[in-house]
Amino acid sequence: MSLRFNYRKANPAAYEAMLTFDSFIAKGGIDPLLYELIKIRASQINGCSFCIDYHTKDLMKLGESTQRVILLSVWREVPIYTDKEKAALELTEYVTRISEAGVPDSVYENVRKHFSEKEYIDLVMAVNAIGSWNRLAIATGMYPGCMG
Repeated sequence: MSLRFNYRKANPAAYEAMLTFDSFIAKGGIDPLLYELIKIRASQINGCSFCIDYHTKDLMKLGESTQRVILLSVWREVPIYTDKEKAALELTEYVTRISEAGVPDSVYENVRKHFSEKEYIDLVMAVNAIGSWNRLAIATGMYPGCMG
């Protein structure tokens, strides 16, 4: 696949709306490291190479270990993520694949052990935001390095 067109230039207002959405979430109080983990995990599920590349670099800039970045796709199998992170990652997977099973009560209850109702919504909004970015990137043919 090759870059079809630069959506930022084609529709600057849409790009600004997405930046506003992202800014809203960033100001919501989600830990920046956790937010990047959410972005990467959702992007892995959605198959967005541009966003995986972009957010992996952002996560590394925040000081995350290479091991935790590399093993994110198999987070259930390794003991290097906290229970709070695991709860958020599981919610990320269910919200990303919402049509398959919704969000089971057991997942909701586990997330609520670690996050308030407001924080739960913040997490859902974060998954929605990265999902929208993924869809923009995939639909316009973005790939790592294509935008400079």
